[in-house]
Amino acid sequence: MIKIATFIVPFLWCCLSIAHGNVHGPFVDGEIIGSPLYKTNFVRAMEITDHTMAAHFTGPNMAMARYFNPYTGTKSVETGSIWMYTSAIEAVNAIMHSLKLIKDNGDDQLYKEHFNRYAVLLEELYTHADYYLGTFELTSYTQTRKWTVYGVHRGHAPGTAKVEGVENVYDDQMWLIRELLESYKITGNSDYLVKAEYLTEYVLDGWDCTLDQDGEEMGGITWGPGYVTKHSCSNGPMVSPLVWLHEIYKHSEDQLTYRFIDANDKVTRTARQVKKSQYYLDFAQKIYAWQKKNLLRTDGVYDDMMGGCTPRRPEIEFINDTPYRKGIFCRDRVGPAITYNSGTMISGTADLYRVTGQSQYLDDAVRLSDASFQYFANLGKEKPGYYSYDISGFRNWFNGVLMRGYTEIYPIYRGVSNYIESFQRNLDHGYDHYLHDGFLPSNLLQGWNEDENSNNIEAMFSFAYAAEYAVLARHEFERMK
Repeated sequence: MIKIATFIVPFLWCCLSIAHGNVHGPFVDGEIIGSPLYKTNFVRAMEITDHTMAAHFTGPNMAMARYFNPYTGTKSVETGSIWMYTSAIEAVNAIMHSLKLIKDNGDDQLYKEHFNRYAVLLEELYTHADYYLGTFELTSYTQTRKWTVYGVHRGHAPGTAKVEGVENVYDDQMWLIRELLESYKITGNSDYLVKAEYLTEYVLDGWDCTLDQDGEEMGGITWGPGYVTKHSCSNGPMVSPLVWLHEIYKHSEDQLTYRFIDANDKVTRTARQVKKSQYYLDFAQKIYAWQKKNLLRTDGVYDDMMGGCTPRRPEIEFINDTPYRKGIFCRDRVGPAITYNSGTMISGTADLYRVTGQSQYLDDAVRLSDASFQYFANLGKEKPGYYSYDISGFRNWFNGVLMRGYTEIYPIYRGVSNYIESFQRNLDHGYDHYLHDGFLPSNLLQGWNEDENSNNIEAMFSFAYAAEYAVLARHEFERMK
């Protein structure tokens, strides 16, 4: 394993270079003079990522401080959750993805200068994510098994995190699966694929495969093994990674074990060997269909979760003296609508349409893209001529998921062009007017708080901005071709 010391020297050198405006020669306000927009976007993505890494990550164990104040130079004692930590991996992946794309299309200068150092950083981030790992035994709908998964909170040493019950949630595993598969596609490192498939097996073990009166699966994945509510965020994010796994194994005969309940008596647990490629695609379509049926609102965007569930807490039932998790019926669709819940489904439709060619997915993507922009974007609310997005809570990161959905559907629906542009303009406004020591404020249109002590910024927000710039760099480069 590469040690952190091998990364820190070139990393700090790059941060100092950026701070003094010496990246890639003539460099003014985050822009390479005379360069196309994709390069400006890309350089800004690197600049924000490098400053955020330097400010939030300290020590040989790479604990991530949740907050940093660029005006006072102080960071929080509180460390970020695994979800927040994954945002750093997301930003690095987005940068490496863009570097690889640009290099593969004949412009390899940036790739030569930066790809290797980000590959080292990526490996270090995954290595120290092990502080969030823990092991527990889970009784699910089809089996009882020990799992080693990521807990919400960081443990005191690798593998020591609390993960039982509500201490781990399925959506955290999903965001890691997505990034692991991105890392595999970028680097070809099969370790990332192996870990992604293991976590996928864990997540799909949480699918409610118990049968209703009509012999149909209840469906849906609860927020976590310790919950009964079934959320948009614990279903939608899994669609795209499952499609990617289908594509990886499309020409392979590799198989896995599919566990389900016999439709004849509606209780007997059974299993059979199936081809990975078909299994992953079937599950992608099944999860997508469940979420669309249960959580799509009449105004065209997705609600937050299905509540009003029976039983009200996880329960075990015995079938032939063997314990299994009891199935869950949820009757209430509950809000609010949040950008990332629609964003993951836009990405999912783009991927499903690409591999199936089924027109229903394209139709769904167009309707959801238009409906989501109409619902979430507010023209002139904070600044004339600019679209505002709600940034309360964690929505700065949520909004980036929506933007990514728009860029992924763009090749088959150019109607999202203005939607994507709204994010580009907001980022640029924040960068041009409020950039402070490599950091952007939570509100890109209104800037920092006058009270310097009130300018704590979430690490995951800074990484979200960096990822958005990198995704926009890729989008702009592909649009130019």
